[in-house]
Amino acid sequence: MLYEILLPDVALTPCEHYWKSILPNNSDALTANATYFGNAAWAQEYLDFCHRDAHFRSRWLAAGGEWTDKVVIDLGCGPGNVFATLGGKPRLLIGVDVAPGSLKLAAGLGYTTVLADAAHTPFRSHVADIVAINATLHHCDDMTAVLREGARLVKPDGILITDHDPQLTAWDYKGLARLLWDARLWVYRMTGRGFHKTGSQQSWGLKTEVHHRPGDGVTKEFFESTLQPLGFDVRVHPHNHRIGAEALAGELGRAQWKYRMGNVLSGRDPASPASALSLMCIARRTAGEESEAG
Repeated sequence: MLYEILLPDVALTPCEHYWKSILPNNSDALTANATYFGNAAWAQEYLDFCHRDAHFRSRWLAAGGEWTDKVVIDLGCGPGNVFATLGGKPRLLIGVDVAPGSLKLAAGLGYTTVLADAAHTPFRSHVADIVAINATLHHCDDMTAVLREGARLVKPDGILITDHDPQLTAWDYKGLARLLWDARLWVYRMTGRGFHKTGSQQSWGLKTEVHHRPGDGVTKEFFESTLQPLGFDVRVHPHNHRIGAEALAGELGRAQWKYRMGNVLSGRDPASPASALSLMCIARRTAGEESEAG
């Protein structure tokens, strides 16, 4: 079925663990993502520990329902965390990433894997029931280009779901909070308390997070201004990490103390929606090609 949704002038090269598309000229972000998520040990660690909890599963099932019998394209799939957590039996499950090492793990979970830039995929328009973009936009050079590419792939009445990108207003630390943010890497390295176990892993991991820093990130207006002109009904739900389906009803959940303190020291209310760490965007296509062309 993969061949049925490919653009007519695209010929993928079959490889042992993935289908290779043509990547555009490398950027620093593409290189960093391919290196970090291509490292077998680091990718396995990411698969084991990130986006694998019951809160994540509850929230995603509420957002898009079961993936069984659906055509799903997971942009920036990494080692396959979303499907590993949600489960189901999709009719076709495609994972797109720039890291062969991660794609090998995703293939083992059931993905048909494609090595490609999430902003330039080799698929026809309007082919997917669900396009998932989880913890991906902030790793990409051009967040708008990736979001638009994901939108292009969604069928009429299909859904685009994004999640786990940093909300700009929550991460825009000021004053003492900014000083503590800048010092955190030294503290993690000295105490051995960070997620990354070595300086090299930490260095490459930070290079992947192009838009995860004070003064950068996603906003409600970003999702609405990008997707509404393309014919989507857009709903944006601020949330902290440990909250499930309740996030879609307006509950934020409670952030860890360090994030609450960062917002307090920046002069913000840590209980405000603007201080929630992530935004989940659920966008349903309500119009077709005419809106895209317009």
